[in-house]
Amino acid sequence: MTEDRKLAPWVKPVLELGPALLFFAIFLLLRNRTVMLGGTEYQGFVIATMVFVPAQVVATAILWKLTGKLSAMQVMTLVLVVLFGGLTAWLNDPRFLEMKPTILYLFFAAILGASLALRRNWLQMVLSDTIPMQPEGWRILTLRLVILFLCMAALNEIVRHTMSQTAWVYFKTFGLVIIMMGFFLGNAKLFERYALTKDGDGSES
Repeated sequence: MTEDRKLAPWVKPVLELGPALLFFAIFLLLRNRTVMLGGTEYQGFVIATMVFVPAQVVATAILWKLTGKLSAMQVMTLVLVVLFGGLTAWLNDPRFLEMKPTILYLFFAAILGASLALRRNWLQMVLSDTIPMQPEGWRILTLRLVILFLCMAALNEIVRHTMSQTAWVYFKTFGLVIIMMGFFLGNAKLFERYALTKDGDGSES
């Protein structure tokens, strides 16, 4: 097995968040304008999507080149960005990209739910090097993530159907990230309670 390639601490966040922030900046610049390309008029949202999709592809390729691997979530995110972002640009319809978070979160809720039903620690297989925990801790975290992803999918649908496009862009760019960060910070006690010691045993007596 090859060792993970070390990166400067800022590289991964820039590559993962950069395309979304670029989309956000272009959207704010063009949200009240239309742009004519090839005889077709496009909203600022669609133009921002046309930049976002290749930026996401390039950023993911660079991350893979630098680290030698991609997580399942990074791969699935890229696939959905290309699919739904491509449909948004091709059909000139913002709704497809707005649906992407819903599909992504439902997909991961289904995968993690299946792992619980099959009594498999798939989440542990992916994250055990980052968060060493006992199997029971992984089971609890998986269940909580299933609930979180279902709630985030529902919340995305509520926001995109009841609020303005600008509100959705703010929600997608910052709101969902803050929710995920808050979730993992809120589970600090779980990580501590079920942490593994250096000899591989649980920290509880």
